[in-house]
Amino acid sequence: MTDAAVTGTDWQAWQDSWDRQQEWYMPDREERFRVMLDMVEALVGPEPRILDLACGTGSITNRLLKRFPGATSVGVDLDPALLAIARGSFAGWGHLPAVAGGQRVTFVTADLKDPAWTEALPSGPYDAVLTATALHWLHEKPLTALYGQLAGLVREGGVFMNADHMIDETTPRINAAERAQRHARMDEEKAAGVLDWADWWALAAKDPVLAEPTARRYEIYGEHADGDMPSARWHADTLRAAGFAEARPVWCSPSDTLLLAVK
Repeated sequence: MTDAAVTGTDWQAWQDSWDRQQEWYMPDREERFRVMLDMVEALVGPEPRILDLACGTGSITNRLLKRFPGATSVGVDLDPALLAIARGSFAGWGHLPAVAGGQRVTFVTADLKDPAWTEALPSGPYDAVLTATALHWLHEKPLTALYGQLAGLVREGGVFMNADHMIDETTPRINAAERAQRHARMDEEKAAGVLDWADWWALAAKDPVLAEPTARRYEIYGEHADGDMPSARWHADTLRAAGFAEARPVWCSPSDTLLLAVK
């Protein structure tokens, strides 16, 4: 199904369309997810209990449950449209058996900037907290507070991973060259019909089921707000100060970094 044909509530089609839109910005996205799950398996084993933070449509959870039959995931987000897609697409996963103790996936609506957001979660601790391309919309002060809360959710020996834009301002020429090359590729793909962020949301607003939650998400977020996007060094130092024993990048592309912290 082409992006232009994604109408109605074919949840898997919406899930696939979201992935294509995100890959337009991040062509190494699947490799990033693979490394993330490799590190989950290496550090906490093949049956992890995961918190998928700012989960969106459940992209991380999707790959986690397919790779690890014994894994469970709690996805948390505030976006009503993306959560509708997540809940709709995972509701069709009847072929995936439940694990001992309950369902393999649960979705929770919560605002990560609310100091009480953790009260909406099933009780912890978690083996791992995973997030990707989401926390860059937080400024440093609320992100520092969030990292402090995450340290209390992860078990001893557990991990936190954040894959996101982490700008190194000490390399301006490298940054400019990467940005120019990336935008040239994006322009070519856009001319070939790939949906960008605005186009994708315009399509969602026309869907008879997603129109209302899409309108609500604009009331919550506005068009699209970016936070401070601090460097990987800042993230690592802040996570250590929050109570993680170790923190450092374990993978990077020209525009993204996967930072891993161990409790």
